[in-house]
Amino acid sequence: MSNRKPIVVVTRKLPDPIETRMMELFDARLNHDDRPMSRAELIEAVRDADVLVPTVTDRIDAAVLSQAGPSLRLIANFGTGVDHIDLSTARARAITVTNTPGVLTEDTADMTMALILSVPRRLAEGERLIRSGTWTGWSPTQMLGNRIWGRRLGIVGMGRIGQAVARRAKAFGMAIHYHNRKRVHPDIEAELEATYWESLDQMLARMDVITIHCPHTPATFHLLSARRLELLPKHAYLVNCSRGEIIDENALTRMLVRGDLAGAGLDVFEHEPAVNPKLLALDNVVLLPHLGSATMEGRIDMGETVLINIKTFTDGHPPPDRVLASMF
Repeated sequence: MSNRKPIVVVTRKLPDPIETRMMELFDARLNHDDRPMSRAELIEAVRDADVLVPTVTDRIDAAVLSQAGPSLRLIANFGTGVDHIDLSTARARAITVTNTPGVLTEDTADMTMALILSVPRRLAEGERLIRSGTWTGWSPTQMLGNRIWGRRLGIVGMGRIGQAVARRAKAFGMAIHYHNRKRVHPDIEAELEATYWESLDQMLARMDVITIHCPHTPATFHLLSARRLELLPKHAYLVNCSRGEIIDENALTRMLVRGDLAGAGLDVFEHEPAVNPKLLALDNVVLLPHLGSATMEGRIDMGETVLINIKTFTDGHPPPDRVLASMF
């Protein structure tokens, strides 16, 4: 690139400190009203930009990337997951893709633990009771939930976030079990007192709570299929703060409606922002609007990581958080 400031198109509104720094460092084109870009606007952006900063709500597929101008050489994703970006097409067009790994770990693990606690203890249901004005006072048998102390937690995906959840759950007295593509280091297993299951099916059939922490890829689409969901014990709870596409949402909804599962805590949905209307009617489901990483600290950390990746790349060096196809 020449001495001119690189054109950086940011698709959504970011925290003010990050946007201010973007303006200082680059020729930044910001989205002040935070309205999701249309497909036509995304195509215009990739035609003009040196760097595109998209988010999970932007579909950067082959059709969009095929319209990219010759100057677009970096897609610096604001977020960890990159399932909304066609990595193969980006690679074919010599466009580097980066993400923001690590900075969301603790926030997402906190939210997961909140759901693990809130669903069995019926916290959202109780809050709705208070707001309805129909609560008549304490009763020995009112809104009885289930304790999580001593229960088995099955973690699907034992990366950074899965391990952070395990540390929290262990402190709450849960027994840690996990399934992962590869077994984690023995020192981590020992620290977490974690039991490894090579067979996901066998683990699912024996857990009290299941939580999902793997990326959405072609290999993990409907990883929890209708068949696998049927393996869960009737008393089990399912929590998902990863990606909605990993669970067959229609099959899950049918099970919850039938009473074949004790409950669910969902922060993500298969067809976001649409949510299955039948889920909305269920008391034993806690539904959140994709809040897993929604802390001011987390968003600023994400933005700073994006800035580092862009600055490093535009200075002619390999960016620290380059996404490789082999990672997913």
